[in-house]
Amino acid sequence: MAKAKTNVELCKGCYMCVSVCPKKAIRPVEKVNKKGYSTIAVDEDLCIGCGMCYKVCPDYVYTIE
Repeated sequence: MAKAKTNVELCKGCYMCVSVCPKKAIRPVEKVNKKGYSTIAVDEDLCIGCGMCYKVCPDYVYTIE
């Protein structure tokens, strides 16, 4: 089954992905990337690979693999 994979170095902390995830598999975390933005984490056990995060992300953080 496909899962969402992330490149958190591209994340700018808009959290649009968090609000659209139907399984609540994406959550904000306190980790800060090299650009100084708070990032997200994906719970792969909850992720169903639907691609909603990929569709809404303006920063190309996600791939579905």
